[in-house]
Amino acid sequence: MVVIRLSRGGSKKRPFYHFTVAESHRARDGAFIERLGFFNPGARGQEQSIRVDIDRVDFWVGQGAQMSPRVKKLVKDFRKSLVTGVKGDQNAA
Repeated sequence: MVVIRLSRGGSKKRPFYHFTVAESHRARDGAFIERLGFFNPGARGQEQSIRVDIDRVDFWVGQGAQMSPRVKKLVKDFRKSLVTGVKGDQNAA
């Protein structure tokens, strides 16, 4: 099964996550099919905290990919921020 989930990057105590499409049996930070964006929970000031390629998310969900609960919430919040015009500015922690 194909899943859309977060893979962790960044340094110790400073997490940075990529939205990735991967096979469910692969390791969290292992091989992936495609990267769809990023989530930076430690973004400060004018830094962008989240960016997601919504068109590609819709494509993969249409192909049968499942989103993890955290990814589902982040994508929902990102869609809402696009409607209100606030780009990557929310603190979605």
